[in-house]
Amino acid sequence: MAFQMISGSQAAATAVQRVGVDLVAAYPITPQTAIVEALADFSAKGELGGEFVSVESEYAALACCNGAAATGARVFTATASHGLAYMHEMIHWCSGARFPIVMVNVNRTIGAPWCLDPDQGDSLSQRDTGWLQLYCANAQEVFDMVIQAFIIAEELLLPCMVVFDGFYISHTYEAVDVADADQVRKLVGPPAFAPQVIPGQPGNLHGLSTGETHLKLVKDRHQTMLRLPVLFNKINKAFAKQFGRSYNILETQIPSGAKRAIVAAGATAETVRWALPVLADTGLIQLRVFRPFPAAEIRQVIEENELTELLVVDRNCSVGMGGIFAQELRSALYELPKPPQVRSLILAGGVDLTEQMLVDLLQTTGNEENFALRWGDEF
Repeated sequence: MAFQMISGSQAAATAVQRVGVDLVAAYPITPQTAIVEALADFSAKGELGGEFVSVESEYAALACCNGAAATGARVFTATASHGLAYMHEMIHWCSGARFPIVMVNVNRTIGAPWCLDPDQGDSLSQRDTGWLQLYCANAQEVFDMVIQAFIIAEELLLPCMVVFDGFYISHTYEAVDVADADQVRKLVGPPAFAPQVIPGQPGNLHGLSTGETHLKLVKDRHQTMLRLPVLFNKINKAFAKQFGRSYNILETQIPSGAKRAIVAAGATAETVRWALPVLADTGLIQLRVFRPFPAAEIRQVIEENELTELLVVDRNCSVGMGGIFAQELRSALYELPKPPQVRSLILAGGVDLTEQMLVDLLQTTGNEENFALRWGDEF
């Protein structure tokens, strides 16, 4: 292992190269383009190992991965924003087919109007499609989560989306501990899932089903996804043994006696982490896994620390409802006898989160309606 000064996009591409994939199919779109460029460079140098396929659209990229995964190939693609939206139909087909495809989505606002800032609405709009979703807060997490995503996807036979903020992470250079290919492939191992398409053995793949059959398939996918917390812990024990670091589904930093915490995912979690020294009696709950939603783990943190107030940073907005992470959190807390008050700071459009914004927000008081929902342009 050796530290390299690389961007989040380069970290993602390097992780894919280290894992050893059979096929990469991708179409460039800002701010994801640097991932495709880096993988194309690996391919041109003969260092990718698998095939690099330049396709004509994002839809075609995922369709290509779908077909390759059906033959038992380990595949990868990456996209962002309108590219992810264009894939929407294929996203459902991949999860319904139980193909362990790994895809990076680099968060970017979806128009109209055009905007390049890192709103999380693109990935969160796909939250009900049956894909696992992992959110990264820095380039090191990107490198490590892409590696783990292949293990997770192939164990559960579910596609996995690794998500991180455009520009704040994708184009920012950090010191990343980059493991060599032998170490990574020792951990990940060869593809372990059976092909559904075998040359010389014709068959009917994903034909018409009845509603009752479809219900059973959806139930199985749901119950399989709920196995992730146990699997995640198991993988990270092996990851720690191999690389000396590990991750939790939730990363918490809660000072003794603190009764409130800020909940964040992605780059905003890193901002909160650095701001904690000036945020009196305030902790951090970083969401790393969004699908499945870690409801039990969150309830445990709240009860163990006796938290009475949560501030959720939402770099997104479900128009007409509010921040998406806050919605999910309120649903998870409903079962608690005394759920904490949940406040939502909406930074839709990819608005930057600053230390001063957090300080001002924690000092804000007012009636219940205004107290519960605030917008970034108010600070």
